[in-house]
Amino acid sequence: MSRDNRMSALTWSLLLLLGLIWGGSFFFARIAVHYVPPFTLVLLRLSMAALALHLYLAGRFGVYEALRRHWWQFLLLGLINNAVPHTLLFVGQTQMGAGLASILNATTPIWTVLIGNQLTTDERLTTAKLAGCLTGLAGTVVLLAPSVTTSASVPLWAVTLPILAAISYGFAAIYAKRFKGIAPPVIAVGQLTGSSLIMLPIALSTDQPWHLAMPPLTAIAAILGLALLSTAFAYILFFRIMALAGATNTSLVTLLVPPFAILLGFLFLDERLGFSEVAGMALIAAGLLILDGRVYAWLRGARPGLT
Repeated sequence: MSRDNRMSALTWSLLLLLGLIWGGSFFFARIAVHYVPPFTLVLLRLSMAALALHLYLAGRFGVYEALRRHWWQFLLLGLINNAVPHTLLFVGQTQMGAGLASILNATTPIWTVLIGNQLTTDERLTTAKLAGCLTGLAGTVVLLAPSVTTSASVPLWAVTLPILAAISYGFAAIYAKRFKGIAPPVIAVGQLTGSSLIMLPIALSTDQPWHLAMPPLTAIAAILGLALLSTAFAYILFFRIMALAGATNTSLVTLLVPPFAILLGFLFLDERLGFSEVAGMALIAAGLLILDGRVYAWLRGARPGLT
């Protein structure tokens, strides 16, 4: 790791804050889906976040020219990185708590590696990556197993949706490599704008939100937190950490999101995790650590004889 990308106390603080904010997205969603249908909730999250980022950018980085030239690429990225996964997650969270949804969604890096191995020439599986993927997939199986029984508290279809969302995120991560030369904040606002346009006719035709009852203040606050804090501000914070510590260090946030989501669910929603959920989370976390590679590198550095 280069000196420039070493993690300072400030960077660790920002990373923990981002983990809390993204963990909070599952907490906010769990509250909001009780009062707002998933399609409308996705539209509110994306459109409000897009508006906030447009105001933040205020035309900088050539954002409007980029939107004009790359509009269809932003539509596609918005579809697979925002519209589809958010919808899957919110529908799934009508049946499950914030903690379980966040654990299942934490498999995103595993699917990204597997998809990259198939679709790219520079993302080939190594022995360590394969071991990490298999460990993480074993954790996923452990999480899915209880839902196969007829007495399951969460139906199998619902548990599957966050995994499908993670797969969609994996495809998006590979596709996003096409946006070289475009400022990261522009990519963020471009995909949010595109996904808002995708969700608008879907939400209007399916949910007819003008017929919905006004949600309570708790749900309104959750929607605002979801859009402005866990999406718009989270993107700004994410790119700040990337600039300070690099992409590899920033990816550590994947390990921080589930614990914060679980903690918020425990403190405010009275959620509890069962043995299979804890075991599955442990296996997925182990798989992510193996994929990250720095633990193995540290062991090799600490024990020169290790091969």
